[in-house]
Amino acid sequence: MSESIRRSGEYEHPQGDGQAPAADSVQSADQRRGSAPVNPEWPPPPPYVPAQPFAAGPGAHGGQGGADDGGTAVFPAVPAGPAHASGSRKRARGPLALLAAVAIASAVVGGGTSFAFQELTRTDTVASSSTTTNVVASSQRGSIAAIAKAVTPSVVEINATLDNGTSTGSGVIVSSNGEVVTNNHVIAGASSIKVRTSDGTSYAAQVVGTDSSKDLALIKLHNASGLKTAALGNSDGLAVGDQVVAIGSPEGLTGTVTSGIVSALHRDVTVSTNENQGQGGGGWPFQFGGRQFNGDTGSSTTTYQAIQTDASLNPGNSGGALIDASGNVVGINSAMYSATQASDSSSAGSVGLGFAIPINIVKSDLATLRSGSQS
Repeated sequence: MSESIRRSGEYEHPQGDGQAPAADSVQSADQRRGSAPVNPEWPPPPPYVPAQPFAAGPGAHGGQGGADDGGTAVFPAVPAGPAHASGSRKRARGPLALLAAVAIASAVVGGGTSFAFQELTRTDTVASSSTTTNVVASSQRGSIAAIAKAVTPSVVEINATLDNGTSTGSGVIVSSNGEVVTNNHVIAGASSIKVRTSDGTSYAAQVVGTDSSKDLALIKLHNASGLKTAALGNSDGLAVGDQVVAIGSPEGLTGTVTSGIVSALHRDVTVSTNENQGQGGGGWPFQFGGRQFNGDTGSSTTTYQAIQTDASLNPGNSGGALIDASGNVVGINSAMYSATQASDSSSAGSVGLGFAIPINIVKSDLATLRSGSQS
């Protein structure tokens, strides 16, 4: 676009089309100058009459003078031959350069473009590309401190009031006006929901949609705007051994950050879909490998293929973010083994057995959740 302004006088003469002047035109010029021999010490005359200076009014584009010199601008003659042809090529490249700039900008945005477009159009097609955005700078990729700083503002604490007590969990902001994804078991059966962001601001929230078969729910904060949304990545691109970071509110400790690796993929995890099931043993009950953890899941259950991680997860992490080395959310933490009832203090705390719902499942379910479906 820098070449879109034509300099005055640049195309005043026919040779401005980038073509060298014809031989007969040169000869005519020589005849006009006379037949006297040319001193060999002098440079040869130009093959055409140079462009003449022109006077530009004050403030004209490209003018070098001001009010004191009348705004007169003198431009050199446009060179003939290849140099001018190159200038023509530059102008011809203008539209192509613009297209190239657009293509480069699209590439930089990468996978984030798809979800941003979904936010604007309210469609939720999952991109098949494995491209993800760099939420943290490339030089800081894998830095837990950089990831925590970038993503913590997009993770919230959720407190739900139930008929038989309270439930504490976490959630991930997916729209700047207050849409938050969390686990269904965090808000199931809630009579009221309070949400606190990382800066300490509290909001009332209501349930928009639920999908108990995937243990997912979408809630909406009242009168929220300008919230920082999480970048939703591509869980299909994960590999065992990849570094991950978990952010949530275990035991109500908002913004707690832990780290680990992806220890396994496609684990069949079974959780309860009964909203009255409650939390047993300090965490939401689930089944894995034929065993029950954190209590009895009951008879109404659902199974999904989860990401297994050894990042420390504890009660309250449910619904929080599992994040890759570039700062993209790749999973929603949903189940973890809790040893809070252990009598031996040496076995208390996280044992490195946690599971997350892959983010591609979440993205594919967003349209259903937004529609208000309650299942």
